[in-house]
Amino acid sequence: MVIKESAEDYLESIYVLKMQKGNVRSIDVVNYHGVSKPSVSVAMKKLREDGYVTVDEAGFLSLTEKGHAVASRVYERHQVISEALMALGVDRETALVDSCKIEHVISKESFERLKAFLESRK
Repeated sequence: MVIKESAEDYLESIYVLKMQKGNVRSIDVVNYHGVSKPSVSVAMKKLREDGYVTVDEAGFLSLTEKGHAVASRVYERHQVISEALMALGVDRETALVDSCKIEHVISKESFERLKAFLESRK
């Protein structure tokens, strides 16, 4: 199943916020992305329906196994790509913004080669 870039971004943000805060609510995702509450509400409904996210009685979001797999993959790509760009001399802010775009379109092969290259330099 192909998942849209925006859905990947929402899943990644839940993943990051969960690491930072422990519990995540929709309002945290709103603040993280700087988007409207209705936008996040619609996205969370779709992610729930597609089996990527659950919401408990208290309103806390959790990633399902399927959601966690997508979120952790996107997060790893973000980290590796931004590290690679900074290693090439790109300033941190630009590297972070660019990695957000590249993480969604880079092929598995290119990503794995980039990751291996970075690891070989350590």
